[in-house]
Amino acid sequence: MPLEHHPLNREFPEYRDAMRALLQSDAQFARLAGEYQELDSRIYQVEDGTQALDDGALHNLKMQRVALKDEIARLLKGSKG
Repeated sequence: MPLEHHPLNREFPEYRDAMRALLQSDAQFARLAGEYQELDSRIYQVEDGTQALDDGALHNLKMQRVALKDEIARLLKGSKG
């Protein structure tokens, strides 16, 4: 299975405009989106072998990414965009 990043604009294409607006106007959203991007990049690096991490720690990173994605989805759904 090929490795891939999970950027927010691919995860939530229907909220592209809302995401752009929230990134500029909502500090909490911008912080969460930044954390999500960092986690996604780190997970990708572990999965492609450029960074070492045991399976349990990788699983924990993936669970953190899911939790961030859920929080971001909640904020997007509550936005007017």
